[in-house]
Amino acid sequence: MATTTDIAVGLSADLAERKAGERLELLAERFGDRLVASTSFGLQSAVMLDLIARHAPQVPVVFVDTGFLFPETYRYADELAERFGTDLRIYQPRMTAARLEALHGRLWEHGGEALDQYGTITKLEPMNRALSELGAEVWISGVRRSQSSTRADRPFAEQQKRTLKVYPILDWADAQVSAYMHDHDLPPHPLAAQGYLTMGDWHSTTPATGGADAESTRFNGEKYECGLHLESMNNDFQI
Repeated sequence: MATTTDIAVGLSADLAERKAGERLELLAERFGDRLVASTSFGLQSAVMLDLIARHAPQVPVVFVDTGFLFPETYRYADELAERFGTDLRIYQPRMTAARLEALHGRLWEHGGEALDQYGTITKLEPMNRALSELGAEVWISGVRRSQSSTRADRPFAEQQKRTLKVYPILDWADAQVSAYMHDHDLPPHPLAAQGYLTMGDWHSTTPATGGADAESTRFNGEKYECGLHLESMNNDFQI
């Protein structure tokens, strides 16, 4: 009997042989209503949302709203969701932004465990709740290897705790993303023109200056991954 690891390895090999749209079609055919996708409405999120609309429009898309996103991100989210007819499912932390700051202070201003706690409250717990409530066993993400050092060796499919994670554009370089956006006339994030290389919460994302890379523009370079795409995902959280 095949193990979950065997399934992930086999699926990864199947996906590697296909183009992005074909990968989504294969996933939709194989997993049906056990599929869910996620989006951050970041700088390049329009690409995955367009691909999903074209090749797997029935897949629900989870948007974790931390409560601390840029105003431009919220407006961009509405624009893209309307454009693509996305089946958008919005999940938020159990704590409002005001309550979180009142009870825990500005966790994002501190390092180490404080940043981990912030990520758990605002991102991991809502996403885990979404996976549970939607009955998702397979999670589609727009993660790409070129985005950060922590993603450089990712396979196209991997088992993370209870969920199978899949990455249809994992092997896309930045130039391919830019070309796709141009060819399909996709609107850029409103802050892309201001020097942002990545997009997150307003208090911990800065434009790149002096040749800085994307990883150094989040949380002063101390933390790029919030935990959503690390092995720590898919635990049960009590917040």
